[in-house]
Amino acid sequence: MSDTKPFFQAIQEGNSSAVETLLAADPSLASSINDRGQSAILAAIYSGKTSIRDLLLAHGVQLQLHEAVAAGQLDKVKSLVGRRSELARSSSPDGFPLLALAAAFGHLNVAQYLFSHGADVNAVASNGSGYTALTGAVAAGHREIVAWLLEKNADANHRYGPGYSPLLTAAANGHLEIVKLLLNHGADPAASTHDGQTVLRLAESRGHHPVADFLRSRGLSA
Repeated sequence: MSDTKPFFQAIQEGNSSAVETLLAADPSLASSINDRGQSAILAAIYSGKTSIRDLLLAHGVQLQLHEAVAAGQLDKVKSLVGRRSELARSSSPDGFPLLALAAAFGHLNVAQYLFSHGADVNAVASNGSGYTALTGAVAAGHREIVAWLLEKNADANHRYGPGYSPLLTAAANGHLEIVKLLLNHGADPAASTHDGQTVLRLAESRGHHPVADFLRSRGLSA
């Protein structure tokens, strides 16, 4: 059996040349699994290594549905969900709803396709994270996806983790336009985390001055 540790280390480090060299020596590595149960392509996607994701796709790695969703491979998603529409409502092995994966990784077309086949816009991850499609899109700063989800009645006041809401996350990450969208769709401006961090306090503490100034203009205080 191949030693996969150097391969997954190269993925984690974003070392495309090392990944290419290792694959040339042992093509079976493309379908290997790490000690966290993640495939090579999922490890690349989760760690934000898009060049390695694309390299693996170019090597013709076989994708399961959740991997195709996370990688934004709409044709593959269609080929699987088109035969069994109930799969649109399924989750990845690590507990994330497929729609949440599409939203978090910026694949609006995949998210729209899954939704059109019955995916629940407010489905919550079963792994304890509490993530939804909206929380993923907000955290990643995907404004267009956030706007679409809110139009489809995503819960702007969903609470998860240590008391976070989409608005608290948007403020903490400095996403001003997303903050505006959420407030326009009923997000609670008075929400606070379990340790008492308000929307304005999070924006100020992270140095997101445009967000903080906008919140003050709306009459919010720390």
